Amino acid sequence: MGPLIFIACLVAAVAQHNAGPRERITLLPSQDGKPSAVVVATAKGETVLDQPYRSAQVGGNASVATVTEQESTVRQRYGPLLATLPKGAAVFTVYFETNTEDLVPESAARFAQIRDELAQRPAPEVIVIGHTDRVDSMAYNDALSLKRAERVRQLLAEAGIPADSIAVAGRGEREPAVQTADGKAELRNRRVEIRVR
Repeated sequence: MGPLIFIACLVAAVAQHNAGPRERITLLPSQDGKPSAVVVATAKGETVLDQPYRSAQVGGNASVATVTEQESTVRQRYGPLLATLPKGAAVFTVYFETNTEDLVPESAARFAQIRDELAQRPAPEVIVIGHTDRVDSMAYNDALSLKRAERVRQLLAEAGIPADSIAVAGRGEREPAVQTADGKAELRNRRVEIRVR
């Protein structure tokens, strides 16, 4: 092998070595805070990433090196891409006075925060689900839960969320947050869940 060919091969090898990984897979934190994982498979085996900001760097020979990166490093590298991701699903809960469609004062005060969160989403899909406690009959509670859901939809529409993007449902007393005896009043069951995606 002549000296020029040897130098060209050496330069190519150094360039390939300094080019970094051919592929990089980084596990981001899940939006709901629950644990998650991803398996990276190559011809040389499998590697599991199960911690946020853990990266698998796949080399040209299918070798995998794993590193834990700083959040700031990942955000710097992928900032424009991360900015395009939609916000994750969210559930907000508001509570009602007994036998009414009126929010309790704490929920009325919090409603402005919920409205602001929804306004930051470009095209939210919203499902509003009404619930009751077990104070009255099942038929009455079915109707009341639907009225509560419709009241929340009205409030969201007044806040600028398109009404046609808000579905409503009433579950009555069927899905309590807290199990109680029949006829028992329970604030945590007199609620509307606002599910957003």
